[in-house]
Amino acid sequence: MASNVENLGALERRFDITISLEKLQGEIENRLKRLVKTTKLHGFRPGKVPLKIVTQMYGTQVQQDVLNDAVHKEFTETIKELNLQVAGYPRIEAKSLNDNNTSYTFSATFEVYPEIVIGDLSTQSIERPNVEVSDTDIDKTLEMIRNRRMVYEPVTRSAKKGDRVKIDYHGVIDGSDFPGGKAKDTQLILGDGRFLKDFETSLMGMRVGNNKSFEVVFPEDYHGKEVAGKTVIFEVKLNELEEPVLPDVNADFAKSLGISDGDIKKLRESIQRDLEHEVSKRIRSKVKEQIMQLLLDTTQIEAPSVLINQEIEQLMQNAKSNLEARGMKSRGISLTPDLFKEKAEYRVKLGLILAELVKVHALKATREQVRSIIEDAAQSYENPEQVIKWHYASSERLQEAESLALEENVVNWVLNKINLIDKTITFDELMGISANDATI
Repeated sequence: MASNVENLGALERRFDITISLEKLQGEIENRLKRLVKTTKLHGFRPGKVPLKIVTQMYGTQVQQDVLNDAVHKEFTETIKELNLQVAGYPRIEAKSLNDNNTSYTFSATFEVYPEIVIGDLSTQSIERPNVEVSDTDIDKTLEMIRNRRMVYEPVTRSAKKGDRVKIDYHGVIDGSDFPGGKAKDTQLILGDGRFLKDFETSLMGMRVGNNKSFEVVFPEDYHGKEVAGKTVIFEVKLNELEEPVLPDVNADFAKSLGISDGDIKKLRESIQRDLEHEVSKRIRSKVKEQIMQLLLDTTQIEAPSVLINQEIEQLMQNAKSNLEARGMKSRGISLTPDLFKEKAEYRVKLGLILAELVKVHALKATREQVRSIIEDAAQSYENPEQVIKWHYASSERLQEAESLALEENVVNWVLNKINLIDKTITFDELMGISANDATI
């Protein structure tokens, strides 16, 4: 049996396990006898290899396997007897073999789950955004849709801001060429900031077929060292000039957005419903974010390092997979554990708190909740029913939906405990859109 448990830290524990080899001898012999039936050796019929030879061949490995199983069993029985909730896996280390070679002593070092004490939530408060979708918000959305469907058409006038041009250019410094200073048929939109502001401004007023020479002083902190802080003389020829053309908001435009009869009023009502749905989702997200942080701030909890390290490994693997999925090689990017430690600790602590609340207050997810979450997520796809079936075809995907339902239950439980303050804000404020943000 194990000796007394040592406290090595807030969550780290250790105890010793002593195993008598004499008590294991019967199991060792039984396993060797079973091996006799399957061992193949040249000169012997299958199952007829003498026990002595089988023991010589496999005795050491069998003894080690039986010993490992005995240590694991002893560890499991001890933590059950002591009512310890082990986080992760223990670190088992051999300490000694007694003088008579009859028993081994091992040390088992491990972490336990922390005691979770939720603070007094009745004194806490959070703000819930209150947003009304206005006609102005609908107008802005319509304008964004129009901008996404913008086309460019040739014009014969002078170039101005917002036009799309195609140019040849050749730049020199003190009469000499420099890398990247020459190109043909380069396309850019005047004013979008792809080129230096002085360069784009110099193109305004030009007409197709015009040539122009002008100077541009590059900033001292420009990324290209060859031109940083230097004056470049550019020769530019304007080859093509096109102006942006937005579609009219008419019946054809409405039909292209799924309004079968082309009714503009129905189009606006459809946009309003979509915006209100997005508002509802964003408000729930904001409230949930505040509640999760509130639980962390008011709960006394120490996170087991073994769980944090496991989460770090998972986050690092996810980051690597995301980079590779975007065609980027993670080999040249330094993904070190310290980059993910803070996020991992946040997720582990929050996960433990949520699990405790679900267990103590029986906040289990219902099948109806899970179905509702899946159906809601499926609505953003072209074939919702197919997406729903896809979710139900995988236990892993169903578990993700169940986790969201559990979080929703925790949020609702906390909302009944705290003070909720409604704060009226605009749609743009909720979405994080500033007055200077350009339309898409």
